[in-house]
Amino acid sequence: MDITEAADVVFFAPIVRRLESSGHTVTVTARRFASADLVLRRYGVGAVLVGHHRGGGVAARTVGLANRTRQLLHSASDGRFDVAAGSHTSDFVLAGWTLGIPQMTFLEEEGLGNGPSFTMRLADEVAVPDAIGADALSAFRPSPRRFVRYPGFREEYYLHDMSPDPAALRRLAVDERHVVGVVRPARPVGMPSPGPSPGEEVLAGLVRAVAGRRNVTLVLLARDREQRQRFLALGAPGLVAPEGPVDGVGLIAAADFVLGDGGIMTREAAALGTPAYTVAKASLTTVDRLLLRAGRLRIATLEDDLQLRKKDSRTATFEPRDPQIFVDELLALARERPRRARAGGLAGADRAIP
Repeated sequence: MDITEAADVVFFAPIVRRLESSGHTVTVTARRFASADLVLRRYGVGAVLVGHHRGGGVAARTVGLANRTRQLLHSASDGRFDVAAGSHTSDFVLAGWTLGIPQMTFLEEEGLGNGPSFTMRLADEVAVPDAIGADALSAFRPSPRRFVRYPGFREEYYLHDMSPDPAALRRLAVDERHVVGVVRPARPVGMPSPGPSPGEEVLAGLVRAVAGRRNVTLVLLARDREQRQRFLALGAPGLVAPEGPVDGVGLIAAADFVLGDGGIMTREAAALGTPAYTVAKASLTTVDRLLLRAGRLRIATLEDDLQLRKKDSRTATFEPRDPQIFVDELLALARERPRRARAGGLAGADRAIP
């Protein structure tokens, strides 16, 4: 199992646990990037740290690809692996193909821009949410041997095993009688001095208006220290901005709404049944648009777009999807195409996981 960033840990951790609890041996490799090692420890997943994020221009990324592929080959060549899984990165796909290990790579819509990547044809299976239409997938030329469509979206699967902390608000000294919102800005943009994202100004205006209301508390989960300071400079009396790590899932489950600038947390809120709002319009993914049509996500650009009221726990639905379906698919792939049986690849058309 190969993990390239911290956000992947929460998705792959329950798959690793299920495989191990069934008696299978799992080796996890992880790239040194965005505190992935810290998140791995938090989720109790042991990993071999292989390579790091190069960033920079084409030359630096090419060197990084070559180096990490070589390191992955070295770390995996002594093992007897029957199947591999990871997010769609060229180094992971190249290493798995070279060693003849059947592999399933998980692709999110954000990765569609890399569709022409030649490494796509080296993957045995590419798992994608079924919300992504066939037209979007047809852009991959050459294409992988098979697309595997799964229902719902990633957040619904990894939240299946989580038990939100009922004391998450009390730990931050937030009055639970207040209407409580979680605010999640987008990552700052630009290098070497990152600045506000395009939606941060809209988000700041909403925070300034709403956090000034009586009996309303907003909990800001800032991306970095500078972003935190920019929001605190608004002087909103009802704004709480914790400095250290917090239980994000616990806060989302306990909050009355989540307000974000796109990203994972608004989808986590939708999965947990907490009213979710986004100020993003141009950067909506296919899954986001699906949630909008279903009323599980709303656009908010003005104060009146927000429904400031206590969440009715009786109507908040949480129907997580069991990640066991990915375990079953990985084991089926291992049986269908034994390692080093590359000739001819996989036969058959794309398929959907029920």
